[in-house]
Amino acid sequence: MNARIGLSLATTLGAAWLLAGCERTPVDVVQRGYRGVAMGEVYNPRTEAVLAAANQAPAAVSPEPGSEGPLATSAYKNVQVLTDLNVAQFTRLMLAMTQWVAPPGQTCNYCHSTDLASDDNYRKVVARTMLRMVRHINSDWKDHVGATGVTCYTCHRGQDLPANIWYVDPGPAHASAMAGNKAGQNAPAESVALASLPNDPFTPFLDGQPANIRIQSLTALPEGNRSSIKQAEWTYGLMIHMSKSLGVNCTYCHNSRAFENWDESTPQRATAWYGIRMVRDANTSYLAPLASTLPADRKGPLGDVAKINCATCHQGVYKPLYGVSMLKDYPELSGQQSAGQQ
Repeated sequence: MNARIGLSLATTLGAAWLLAGCERTPVDVVQRGYRGVAMGEVYNPRTEAVLAAANQAPAAVSPEPGSEGPLATSAYKNVQVLTDLNVAQFTRLMLAMTQWVAPPGQTCNYCHSTDLASDDNYRKVVARTMLRMVRHINSDWKDHVGATGVTCYTCHRGQDLPANIWYVDPGPAHASAMAGNKAGQNAPAESVALASLPNDPFTPFLDGQPANIRIQSLTALPEGNRSSIKQAEWTYGLMIHMSKSLGVNCTYCHNSRAFENWDESTPQRATAWYGIRMVRDANTSYLAPLASTLPADRKGPLGDVAKINCATCHQGVYKPLYGVSMLKDYPELSGQQSAGQQ
């Protein structure tokens, strides 16, 4: 009898353990392709409720300034980026940035010294670079951000450091083990949604001199075939990261019957293609150059600066803030304004 009870208990616990990875019903499925091709997005309404609460755009700072009035450069010293804004536009944007980026309880002094024109506070220098980056993205990366655009809040969400940033992974203390360098495989990490894949897909693809994102060779061995299995696994790691960052399945971008075929992919695949290149541009052109500005406690274990990936903006949803555009309230971040817009 005791053996039966023990066997029954073991079976029950085993079944519960197996089911722990399954999502509790009900779940919603949105069909994105033809019937029979398994192109559906699965959404858990309980998870979606949490994401919806975390992806609300803040109320705009009021009142919205007019386009008339003296330029900020006539009232303030050392204005290097927002030279096209008038005093009212400039002041309102500074107030909004304080709410978006400064920690709770901090005000202008988080970025500024007593002398507002001084660059002694490194955060002011960083903020200036970030303003250039935001305007660059909104002006030159419309193939990814469209008319929605981005603001400081898109990434920061009221924190001085965005929640989803990354540094170069130093790897294990002993990289050369008996089985060689595992490249982070079989060491589940949030970066790849706990999958058994290389857990740093960012360094090879989103920084410096990026590798080609490939999963199969286009030629037979040995005719120039450099698409290795390890490269394919790193690619899968990046794809898993993108899937988790946007809260979607693979079929959000790919047709399940022919993943590699662009002609049968969804329009979102092209948007993602531009997004990867936009992230590389931001990391190499704006963030990496800040290495000489940032103090040591703002850098990673190898001395590199914090960088962005898909999760930095998207934070679990297919469009940051579910596609709500804050640029309509802050057109000053859209790009350099002409004299007629001042």
